[in-house]
Amino acid sequence: MTTFSHLLQRQVTENPERISVTLQQSGADDLPLTYRSLYEGAISYFNTYQREGIQPGDVVVLIFQHGRDLIHSYWGAVFLGAIPSVLPFLTEKLSPERYQADLASLISITRPAAIVTYREFEANVRGALREGDSVRALICSDAIETTSAAAWDALPGLRRSPDDVALLQHSSGSTGLQKGVALSHRAVINQLETYGRSLGLNREDVIVSWLPLYHDMGLIAGFLMPILFGVPLVLQSPFDWIGAPYILPQAVSRHKGTLTWLPNFAYNFCAQKIRDRHLADVDLSSWRAVINCSEPVKKDSHQAFYERFKNFGLRPTAMQTCYAMAENVFAVTQSDLAAEPVHEAVDRESFFFERVARLAYDGRPAITLMSSGKPLESVKVRILNERGHDVAERTVGEIALQSDCMLTGYYNRPEVTEKAFLDGWYLTGDFGYLANGELFVTGRKKDMIIVGGKNIYPQDLEALVSETPGVHAGRVVAFGVFDESAGTEEVVIVAEVEAEDPAQRQEIGEAVRLMVSKNTAVVPRQVYLVGPKWIVKTSSGKVARSANREKYLKEIQAK
Repeated sequence: MTTFSHLLQRQVTENPERISVTLQQSGADDLPLTYRSLYEGAISYFNTYQREGIQPGDVVVLIFQHGRDLIHSYWGAVFLGAIPSVLPFLTEKLSPERYQADLASLISITRPAAIVTYREFEANVRGALREGDSVRALICSDAIETTSAAAWDALPGLRRSPDDVALLQHSSGSTGLQKGVALSHRAVINQLETYGRSLGLNREDVIVSWLPLYHDMGLIAGFLMPILFGVPLVLQSPFDWIGAPYILPQAVSRHKGTLTWLPNFAYNFCAQKIRDRHLADVDLSSWRAVINCSEPVKKDSHQAFYERFKNFGLRPTAMQTCYAMAENVFAVTQSDLAAEPVHEAVDRESFFFERVARLAYDGRPAITLMSSGKPLESVKVRILNERGHDVAERTVGEIALQSDCMLTGYYNRPEVTEKAFLDGWYLTGDFGYLANGELFVTGRKKDMIIVGGKNIYPQDLEALVSETPGVHAGRVVAFGVFDESAGTEEVVIVAEVEAEDPAQRQEIGEAVRLMVSKNTAVVPRQVYLVGPKWIVKTSSGKVARSANREKYLKEIQAK
């Protein structure tokens, strides 16, 4: 019988002085945490939870920035046998009112027994509480008991079943907080063991991560896997990284990092923002895998990242890909770390109009697509059409999967859980195709725009517009707006540009229209050009189409 508590107990008892996590925070020296200190800090939270009457099986919501409190509060909940769930911390980019509304919605559905946060954030949390809520304790980090360590046999977490829910992951979408992914100890450990084998994970590895722990990529690959399997972790703050992305290669160089996961946008961001002055004496030759995950992966992004850092020891085979989702704990596929990921040029017209990824031929217009790798050994993948039937190889359809690491269900949402499965197969809501065993992910089902009965995939339009001179590549969003008179959706494209001159903007707008109409069957209703940093992204860095649509409509109505 193995649970998180058993795995962590093994690390603490066998390697008490081994560095588990090295915390990096802006303006401070590196802070190494041994397994012994991690255990002692976790026990302080464990004792506090018991004092507040929190029970095994209760949900404990954690709202902290990266630091000791987040780490200790998480493992304290694990030792209690409670169910920890990390939520995003309020930032200047988020509306406090919207944040409180989302938190209130989560509380009403998830019904946590406790919320743990900083004293200075207490008022924000109380603003989300409603009469009759399940929250019995609002615990602030300055009220944690600093008591002596407990005996192992006093920890209820060691008596939990592998099939008990171990954690909740809440997605980062605009309504995602209402849908908590419940994962059992067995499911998570199955994933970690299988995924670890695909990576050749070993005790000589060093994982370097700035990824937020409220996202599956950060929580699973950049927190649970290294700590539970005894792999050193260098953990940075996502807030520090976004302001100073050079801290990532500097940390890899200093700590001989071997593994890092990044969303696709981060490859472009690092390539564009990191200057040579920040790379003095940096050596990236220890990096054996920088894994692109959480968004459709782009060959151009890999190339830009490689060209920027190849003179600092980065090897071409270090650039890898993965397809992952919280409902499968994390990884569904992984590229072969011994070679560069598969990519191919496919005929643009066949892909856009027939939804078939036919290899390019006769010099016709083509688009380059990149594989996310092959399914893990414990994962089965199918591609289904609208009727739930399998499609031929290279035909785009919805990705469905089965594995031994699937979610227990959406927490307290049985009706949503039931709709997510078809005859025992989980429907991901993602579109993609299979070719020679490789999975190519092409977009999200929910983002599809239907114009005159035709299915339009916004990712395709965004990729085209990003090729237009004057448009900030990767800072484009396409969505549908229903036209009452036409009785169908019309396409709107929002693109960020640097140009401020009206005549120059008009020229760029016309070029965007021409690019889209020439290469697709779509004529955009409006091309809306905006300045830098207009486009809204989710907390995990993905384009938030519904939020951008809402922002666009508000601006249009205000004019």
